[in-house]
Amino acid sequence: MEQEHKRRVRYKGTHPRSYREKYKELNPEKYQADVEKIVQSGKTPAGMHISIMVEEILDVLQIQPGQTGYDATLGYGGHTRRMLEALQGQGHLYATDVDPIESEKTRKRLADLGYGPDILTIRRMNFAQADQVAPGVQFDFVLADLGVSSMQIDNPERGFTFKYDGPLDLRLDPTSGVPAAVRLRELDQEELTALLVENADEPYAAAIAKAVRKVFKSGGAIETTKQLAAVIESALSFLPQAERREAVKKSCQRTFQALRIDVNSEFEVLYSFLEKLPDILKSGGRAAVLTFHSGEDRLVKQAFRQYQRQGIFSEVSQDVIRPSAQECYQNPRARATKLRWAVRA
Repeated sequence: MEQEHKRRVRYKGTHPRSYREKYKELNPEKYQADVEKIVQSGKTPAGMHISIMVEEILDVLQIQPGQTGYDATLGYGGHTRRMLEALQGQGHLYATDVDPIESEKTRKRLADLGYGPDILTIRRMNFAQADQVAPGVQFDFVLADLGVSSMQIDNPERGFTFKYDGPLDLRLDPTSGVPAAVRLRELDQEELTALLVENADEPYAAAIAKAVRKVFKSGGAIETTKQLAAVIESALSFLPQAERREAVKKSCQRTFQALRIDVNSEFEVLYSFLEKLPDILKSGGRAAVLTFHSGEDRLVKQAFRQYQRQGIFSEVSQDVIRPSAQECYQNPRARATKLRWAVRA
């Protein structure tokens, strides 16, 4: 029996406005020409992720056919795909991700390209458990990209963006832990101020924390992304009109970042990964870490240099590697990226 053809839902006007209506960008494999135009204009198509500093990472990792590697943060699979190409059908790549929604999409996407379980093993695990990915196996190369994938940011249902209204969630794994809306209510004013300063260097942390607590004390709620953005805007109402709009935008970005880091215990996860990294690398094995936050970069730099002093790492990057100006133009989300690398002694 033939399956009934279903037309896609039509949208009003000439361009889709809501996330669900972006049918071309949400199915990039079907609309390559359209996606290319979006990418070349310096934008990231909704529902997909443009991998950052791919060539620089490949230069650092020096992948050879037959090696065994580990991609600690699978995401959209862009880095994974290029590492698999470098293996040329020989060796094996392990990959982990905590996101049950996106990791399954990526598994199918890579399988459709011919990368099955014979060369690729994907596990839904936190990379804090790096030593449990393949017990007894040491890797020739390891990559950890600490950024949030664009697919997560663009989907309003995940709560990572204040540009569209959605539940204030911010969990990388929506099946565990508590959403940001619950966490926000748990924090008192002093705790929230400290969180905003420590996780995002927010200059208006005290004013924002006071405004948030005022909402709760009056019996109000902050359950959605737009509600939180509105509270931040009200907290910064004392600023001159000329500079307020940009200040509110940046404070929203920093506040969402600070809550995301807290909700997902990102610093604790990174600590655990860095602690286990030397043990999962072979002698001569190479590691690369992409960071997007000064606190993350500081942790990586300190860990790498400590391991070098102890003779565990034979080489570490003395300076960070930054994306090129051309890459930053084509992918503005690359601007904050820093790459550090190390070689196991």
